[in-house]
Parts: sequence; structure tokens; C-alpha cells
Amino acid sequence: MKTSDFSYDLPQELIAQDPLADRSASRLLVLNKHTGEYRHKMFRDITEYLEPGDCLVINDTKVIPARLIGEKADTGAKIEILLLKRKENDLWETLVKPGKKARIGTKINFGQGILMGEVMDVAEEGNRLIHFEYEGIFEEILDQLGQMPLPPYITHQLKDKDRYNTVYAKHEGSAAAPTAGLHFTPQLLEKIEEMGIEIAKVTLHVGLGTFRPVKTDDVAGHHMHSEFYQIDEEAAGKINKARESGGRVICVGTTSCRTIESAADADGRLEAQSGWTEIFIYPGYQFKILDGLITNFHLPESTLIMLVSALAGRERVLRAYEEAVKEKYRFFSFGDAMLIL
Repeated sequence: MKTSDFSYDLPQELIAQDPLADRSASRLLVLNKHTGEYRHKMFRDITEYLEPGDCLVINDTKVIPARLIGEKADTGAKIEILLLKRKENDLWETLVKPGKKARIGTKINFGQGILMGEVMDVAEEGNRLIHFEYEGIFEEILDQLGQMPLPPYITHQLKDKDRYNTVYAKHEGSAAAPTAGLHFTPQLLEKIEEMGIEIAKVTLHVGLGTFRPVKTDDVAGHHMHSEFYQIDEEAAGKINKARESGGRVICVGTTSCRTIESAADADGRLEAQSGWTEIFIYPGYQFKILDGLITNFHLPESTLIMLVSALAGRERVLRAYEEAVKEKYRFFSFGDAMLIL
């Protein structure tokens, strides 16, 4: 299976640059995973496709303002840091631009000395391990100095940091948002619960691997970066109960999907657990738990469009994407959504 098999043409103007004022006002393309038939709806109409006994799985990770602009302490040269993964206490794995200026021992000054960093080592793929020094609480300093790490295809400045987080974001640690969840409002979630649909909260801290292109010609040669996940007893119980009673398990986003599929045993049961996952889902994968997926429109040749194709079939997905382009849907992080059932 070739990476190029997952390509499609997308006009630049269809890449959404700003979130809508009303989260639930996005459009929704509903795709039948068995027949390839699709319907055009609004996101708030999603309740028409949910039934009592279903379980909606959401990822309650929270994006931190992980993009920091600093200066080299010795030369004053501008340097940009993206926090990827906390290794221990104040030691972080980071992506640095320009990397050549961040040799081991380099000291970086942020916010006129409010935060200081020192490059301690070079990690996988040239990422830097940086140790930070500061007075006070790191998260508060980050909120003061940091910017939201928007994907490279979004060129507009985000006016409200909260719009790159879901309304249910709780556990800090992501470098990117689980964007399918951005469409939900508290009112819509309340309506869904009133319908007798369980909402199970899991956590997967999204890494930058989400945006990294697949560079191998053969899909199977791609390696996913590890991401931390956590499932508590309550969430595992709700998901298991839905499956046992004949309900459907519908994941909000590819990250929720990857979390439960990573943690499931051979029989598709879940237990409370935490760990790291490198699961790569592409056509040929047999889902253990997932029945349906709420997701955004993804980049050509990305691991995300491959996951969606594993669920609904590559040809059906690409036809739906062609229809979305024709109907001028908004694409990617701040764009419109699909429901695949």
C-alpha cells in the first residue's frame, strides 16, 4: 500500500484559518462506512445519529501554550522552542528552530529572564532536551509567555487561546488539539447525555507526530511517535457496558480511537490503565472496539486519513473528500467534521 494512494487535491482557500463563533455551527458530512453513501448536515444535528445505549468517547487532554520565543543568552539571536514532552520535572523534550543554534550547553532567555533554559542533550530526530529554571509555578509562567502551538497550515493569529481547546479539556500536556472535539458545546453535550448516551472521558496527550508527514513510499514503513494515554475505571466501565449491551462505541477524534484500540485486549475489553502508544492504524486493521468515528477532514497522505480509511475504506473516504471539496467544506483543525457510522 503506497502513501500516494491517500492523496487528494485540496484548494488552499478551503483550509480553515479561524474557528467559527459558534462551535456547533460547523457542517457535518455523514458517511455510511458500509455503502459509501453520504449526507450533508450541520454538526449540531449529530444527535439524530446517536441512540440510547451508545457510548461517546472523548479525549479530555488540554493543549498547553507550548510555543516559546526566546533569545540566545550569549548572542541575543532569536530562537523558537516547542515543548513536546515533559521528561522529568523541569526537563523537556523540545523542537527547536533553528536547531543549529541550539548546541548542548546553549542557554536561552525567555521573557527577559522570567524563564531560562539550557540545552542538555540532543534526542531523537534532532529534538533538544532542555532544562528550565524559573521562580514560581511553571504552568503560570507558560501561560504568561507561551503561545498556542497552531499547526503550520494555520497562518492567522489565534485571538482566544481557549478556542484551540475543547470545552471539556482538563489534563494539560498536549502539543496539539484533539480537533474533532472542538465542535462540541456544553449544551450539546448535555443534550447527548439526556438522550441516554454515556460519555466516557479518556486522555491521550497529542504529540507533533500528528502533523508529521509520512515520508516512506510504503505505508507500512512509517513509524508513529509515542504518545501518553490514560483510561480510568469509570471510562473503561462505560465502554465495556455499551459493548456488552449492544450499544455502539463512537469515538470523538482519531486520538480517542487510538487510545481505546491501544488499550483493548484481544476480546475488545478495556481495563483501567495508562502507558505509551505507537499504534498506527491503516487499511487492513481490524478494530477491536470502535464502531463509529467523529473526525475532521485530514491532510493528504497523513496517518489520520489512513486511519479513517481503515474504518470506511480508502475509495469511499476519498470519494467523500472529493464531495467535501466540491461543496466547499472547511478543512483541517478549525474546519468542518465527518461522522462515519
